Amino acid sequence: MVKSYLRYEPAASFGVIVSVESNITYDSSGKHLLAPALEKLGIWHVRQGVCTKTLSPSLSSRAPSLAVTCVASAPSSLVASGYADGSIRIWDCDKGSCETTLNGHKGAVTALRYNKVGSLLASGSKDNDVILWDVVGETGLFRLRGHRDQITDLVFLDSGKKLVSSSKDKFLRVWDLETQHCMQIISGHHSEIWSIDVDPDERYLVTGSADLELRFYNVKHELMNGESMVNETGPETGNDGESATQNKWEVLKPFGEIQRQSKDRVATVRFSKSGNLLACQVAGKTVEIFRVLDEVESKRKAKRRLNRKKEKKSAKMGVEATENVEANHGTEEAGNVLVVAVPDVFKLLQTIRASKKICSISFCPVTPKTSLATLALSLNNNLLEFYSIESGSSTKTLAIELQGHRSDVRSVTLSSDNTLLMSTSHNAVKIWNPSTGSCLRTIDSGYGLCGLIVPHNKYAMVGTKDGKIEIIDIGSGTLSEVVEAHGGSLRSIATIPNGNGFVTGSADHDVKFWEYQIKQKPGQDSKSLTISNVRTMKMNDDVLVVAISPDAKYLAVALLDCTVKILFMDSLKFFLSLYGHKLPVLCMDISSDGDLIVTGSADKNLRIWGLDFGDCHKSIFAHADSVMAVQFVRNTHYIFSVGKDRLVKYWDADKFELLLTLEGHHADVWCLAVSNRGDFVVTGSHDRSIRRWDRTEEPFFIEEEKEKRLEEIFEADIDNTFEDKHIPKEELPEEGAVALAGKRTLETLTATDSIIDALDVAEVELKRIAEHEDEKARGKVAEFQPNMIMLGLSPSDYVLRALSNISTNDLEQTLLALPFSDALKLLSYTKDWTSNPDKVELVCRIVTVLLQIHHSQLISTPSARPVLAVLKEIIYARVKECKDTLGFNLAAMDHLKQLMASRSDALFRDAKSKLLEIRSQQSKRLEARTETKTENRKKKKQKK
Repeated sequence: MVKSYLRYEPAASFGVIVSVESNITYDSSGKHLLAPALEKLGIWHVRQGVCTKTLSPSLSSRAPSLAVTCVASAPSSLVASGYADGSIRIWDCDKGSCETTLNGHKGAVTALRYNKVGSLLASGSKDNDVILWDVVGETGLFRLRGHRDQITDLVFLDSGKKLVSSSKDKFLRVWDLETQHCMQIISGHHSEIWSIDVDPDERYLVTGSADLELRFYNVKHELMNGESMVNETGPETGNDGESATQNKWEVLKPFGEIQRQSKDRVATVRFSKSGNLLACQVAGKTVEIFRVLDEVESKRKAKRRLNRKKEKKSAKMGVEATENVEANHGTEEAGNVLVVAVPDVFKLLQTIRASKKICSISFCPVTPKTSLATLALSLNNNLLEFYSIESGSSTKTLAIELQGHRSDVRSVTLSSDNTLLMSTSHNAVKIWNPSTGSCLRTIDSGYGLCGLIVPHNKYAMVGTKDGKIEIIDIGSGTLSEVVEAHGGSLRSIATIPNGNGFVTGSADHDVKFWEYQIKQKPGQDSKSLTISNVRTMKMNDDVLVVAISPDAKYLAVALLDCTVKILFMDSLKFFLSLYGHKLPVLCMDISSDGDLIVTGSADKNLRIWGLDFGDCHKSIFAHADSVMAVQFVRNTHYIFSVGKDRLVKYWDADKFELLLTLEGHHADVWCLAVSNRGDFVVTGSHDRSIRRWDRTEEPFFIEEEKEKRLEEIFEADIDNTFEDKHIPKEELPEEGAVALAGKRTLETLTATDSIIDALDVAEVELKRIAEHEDEKARGKVAEFQPNMIMLGLSPSDYVLRALSNISTNDLEQTLLALPFSDALKLLSYTKDWTSNPDKVELVCRIVTVLLQIHHSQLISTPSARPVLAVLKEIIYARVKECKDTLGFNLAAMDHLKQLMASRSDALFRDAKSKLLEIRSQQSKRLEARTETKTENRKKKKQKK
């Protein structure tokens, strides 16, 4: 009989607050911060400092988890997250559910931006393309091509009619979304452009690169009649008629530059929601905050600058000869024209310095009453910080740090009853609840390389890189004692089965035996655990790992010389030497029955040995990189191993077969712990995450798993079959090009097959119905037996059901793969579907796409003409009916809105805002008058 095994599945992931690869952003309310944590998206309540929700793709999918690379929040409760495989998911934050998945990019998503209304989403990727998505219709509109390198940022202009994209190719491109073409290309940057943003009033666009200055551009706005473009800073001046006509089509006009304080490259530039602040985050530890002055203040500053210039000139004039007075007078008059420059508008307010390198920043959309703005920072040491920005300085208000380690997790240890999990890192030890993933204790410590929870779960031992053993009181969460144990780094701890002590191995060539003792320290009432060294054994080389057999008969010591020495535990006499690994053994474990010992090495191999004669049963090429940890499941010969190739593998040591490969970690996996019952496994990684894998009740067979792995390899290669790599890629025109938004995937191919199958089944059913009608006419009346596959639907409804199951984003690519003969059959069904008002939009999309794809064949095929003639009459009428219904509903909603406004104080609120606006205008006029008076007085004094 074929042996079956129980499957392990990913169950929980914890320890990551924010990942390095992506940006952070606030939601529209400003109460929550969205922080990507590897493949998940955490929603943190800012005031409470608690993660209230986690948005993650379904765990059931066996595909490797892909990291979130970009996040953007809409004005509503929707949030878009881009992933490393080019997919985009739209989430509803309130429900915590995924609304839709958009597939279009062939590389990782690097930029996402919603328009002001939230109806459109623009995405940029490493595949150099920009795609515009209809969020409401959940479909891609078109793809914009033209950039030669990765897209770094996007911003909408002119009420979403235009889009500006920046790239690592050093160019800015302005796209007209109505005509779908590139209308302006801006050069001038000497290095990659990393970030762009525009203020809420759309007056200034700022770009940040590796250059030492921030560049600013004036944004021109189109008039209502569309005849000309107007710039807020003043009328255009061209040298001749030709340049004036060219300027007419320019959306962005260079405004000036500001020198930055830091020499690091710019990572992000962002305006605050109110537009009064500009933050420039560099790829270092600083964020420069600039104050954006309003029109009156900037003009006043420009005047002061002009006056200073005049004073300098007048001082020079007094020294120079008298014959040059007339010439100087002319230049002075020429310099009287008031021109507002960038330094007059943007003034450096302060610089925020963080403790570690900053990965991303985000302004809170709600402006607090007590300060100018609130800024959130994500740091590269798994930390979130919040700063309150005031006019004089900035203060840190909150730091979210307890829920994760500052660096990679180096060891994980489970308690004897599996209720506690201890993890060590470079400066802290954390105690977790492994079932919930909540952090119970955080204790400052040295660089912990290995750990051990003492029986009864009251104390824990941590071996550090500097050779110390730290004794931790778990109950109080304190470091009770530090013992100077070894002269080199303490690499391994193994508990003695009787529970009275443990053994340590170190880089100082020593193996030491320790015993527990409960003693009362002088000056303290309570008793505490201490340890004492009872035996020391000197080895010939650095000790990397120690392991003790469950019957306490043998001690295994792995040395730097690639060998493993097996010694008798009681007498410490030499018993066996295991040699065969080409590189040092980094991990090993002995089975519960003491028959087998497994060793994992830096040579990527696992070796299974018999402990009775020291013979190598099997050498398995286990991982694509060093094997970092290996452990038997208790009372079995099943093994778990982890390596630097990011994988967790499950083996049968009797059959020497790979049972399962568990993917989920995003970096090297350092450590592993298996529960006593084998019902779950915990792994710790360089990506700072701790993951739990649970054993399920689902059985599996080795042969089936082998077939699945072969299928996955085949499916992974499908993308290469879509496009022949040897065909030379066509050169893109310099002004940019437009293409279809979607991409061909396995889902679209499956959907095409399902449509073809549905058409075939429906065709056979129609023939059967026609034959039955003929028999009925001849008098042979027999009861018609419908096809069971069609689920009681008519042939037309059955085909419609197959089309309705396809996601709106995949429809274009699905129909694109449909042969012409099947496309013609599909068109013949569409006239029946138009009678259903809910399907009019779907029918219009199908007909439009099929006409675009097969236009030349349709007009040359006589059998297609009657179908097209009927569709022309029906579709126009149905679309008009739908438009009338929509128009009627909108008018009714407007009427209800007016009724509600008349019953509330909304009108008075509008009046209040209008009154404040009038008052501000009056105050500006008064200020302008007082300035002119003071200037006139100065001039009179100068004349006197």
